[in-house]
This record gives sequence, C-alpha cells and structure tokens, in this order.
Amino acid sequence: MERPEKELQIGEIKSRFDRMTSAVFLNYQGMTVESITKLRAQFRKAGVDYKVVKNTLVRHALKDKPYTSKLKDALVGMTGIAWSYEDPSVAAKIVKAFRKEGDGEKLQVKAGLVDGDVFDGKAVENQLATMPGKDELRAMLLATLQAPLQQFVALLQAPSQNFVYVLSAKEREGQK
Repeated sequence: MERPEKELQIGEIKSRFDRMTSAVFLNYQGMTVESITKLRAQFRKAGVDYKVVKNTLVRHALKDKPYTSKLKDALVGMTGIAWSYEDPSVAAKIVKAFRKEGDGEKLQVKAGLVDGDVFDGKAVENQLATMPGKDELRAMLLATLQAPLQQFVALLQAPSQNFVYVLSAKEREGQK
C-alpha cells in the first residue's frame, strides 16, 4: 500500500472514531465468508459501520488519544471494528445475539470503547450488550414523565367518582 493511500485510510479510521459513540473490536478468525456476510448485513441494518482494519493503521489513527495504550492488547491479530454512531449498545447487542446463533461461535470480542473508556471482551458482552438501547431509554423516560400526570388525573376524578358511589349506594338502599 502506498503512503498516500495509507494516510487516507488513517484519516477515515480517525474520523470514524471521532464520530462514534462506541466501538467493538472483534476477532473474526476461523469464520466463514457466509457468516461474516450475515454479520455485516445485521450491522448495516442497525446503522453500524463494520470494517476489517490493519492494526498499525488504527494505532496511527488513535496515537493522540488517551485510551490508545489500553487498546494495545486488542490490536493484535485479525481485527474488525464495529462503530455505533447513535446507540452505544447496538453493536454489542448484535454481536452477542450473533454469537448465540450457530454461525457465531468463532467470533470473539476483543474489547469495546465507549466515551474513552475501554472494556474487555467479557464486559462488552455482560455490560454493554445488556444496556437499554436508545428507544428503550426513551420509553422509560416517557413512562416516568407520564406517571405523575396519571396520578394527578386520578386525584381529580376521585371526588366525582366517590359521589357516584354514594348515589348508587343510596339508590340500592332505597330499593330494599
């Protein structure tokens, strides 16, 4: 690879790391082309970028980042990186689900990166993949915001509802 091409790839890798909310470093050694293609399709469907990269290019792209030294163990051997730009847990969830399927037993998680914090492979699967996604967090927030309003409406309806109960009790009493 010529130097200008290397610099272009380093710039591309650096821009992906600058835009990302999370990155998952994968070892795909031993996987078939068919299973890798299936994994790429799942990533693409979820809006995750996946690219097989040279470790030296990643090291050059991240040389000015404070977490680069923590990633040195992950940047060994065959490396594929899945970048998430909106939901930090989506790539980890896809990898975890893919590993449970029959095709993904050879896929290994090397490390994860979220907001400058580096996670090992087990932490990515146990913590990052179990975090609620963006849509789940929105639903939880909406439920939290709606709860006081629902209680307020119930309190406003209570006096009229109690009055109806009293009238129906008097009516039943009068019929006896």
